[in-house]
Amino acid sequence: MADEFIVTARGLTRTFGKFTAVDSIDFDVSEGEIFGFLGPNGAGKTTTIRILCGLLRPTSGECRVDGIDVRKKPEQIKQRIGYMSQKFSLYEDLTVGENLQFFGGVYGLKDAEITRRQKELFHLLSLGEVERQKTAELPLGWKQCVALASAVIHQPKIVFLDEPTSGVDPISRRNFWALIHNMAAQGTTAFVTTHYMEEAEYCNRISIMEAGRIIALGTPGELKKSFGKNSVEEVFVHLLIK
Repeated sequence: MADEFIVTARGLTRTFGKFTAVDSIDFDVSEGEIFGFLGPNGAGKTTTIRILCGLLRPTSGECRVDGIDVRKKPEQIKQRIGYMSQKFSLYEDLTVGENLQFFGGVYGLKDAEITRRQKELFHLLSLGEVERQKTAELPLGWKQCVALASAVIHQPKIVFLDEPTSGVDPISRRNFWALIHNMAAQGTTAFVTTHYMEEAEYCNRISIMEAGRIIALGTPGELKKSFGKNSVEEVFVHLLIK
């Protein structure tokens, strides 16, 4: 498996009893890339992310994240990545600033490092105005920005975002994607799952999953050209109704 990729998977499979959630998938992700995972609910997107984050052991196949074998050293992976789950995972009884301090400590940052990163993230994500507000008091769009800040406070090389804009209004979704592109421009790799087809256009490359398998992989332009469609949404519909 090539070392030039920050994520590699070959024959990656995960079964639960007789059910195959991820069915022998292959893909590579380059450093600094925004890689989109698309598919309907139950396609295997979240299961794949949980494997890559070291939270779920694969049944078979090979997978490396930042050069680390997921099967052999899952705990090492957890310290090198950022992870933002589908469900809001911050402490709502803490303020925005306190949440960032807590997660900075979890990732082993010193107090001075936490302070420096807080200032950078407050500026990047425009969170300064809500620093002292309890997270429970924030609208969903703001909460998602705080969750993103908590996931990247330790400056991971790769961040996994599992449907990060689910339930967020369209304007907040666009702003959130602008932040992802900003981080990618600074070298952070973003691995994103989404069921919003228009968000696929924001990715450098996308893979489309169905029933645990990758059924299409390429840039948005390549996929539209390959299937003779005008949008990724049309490609998606075409593939899933065949």
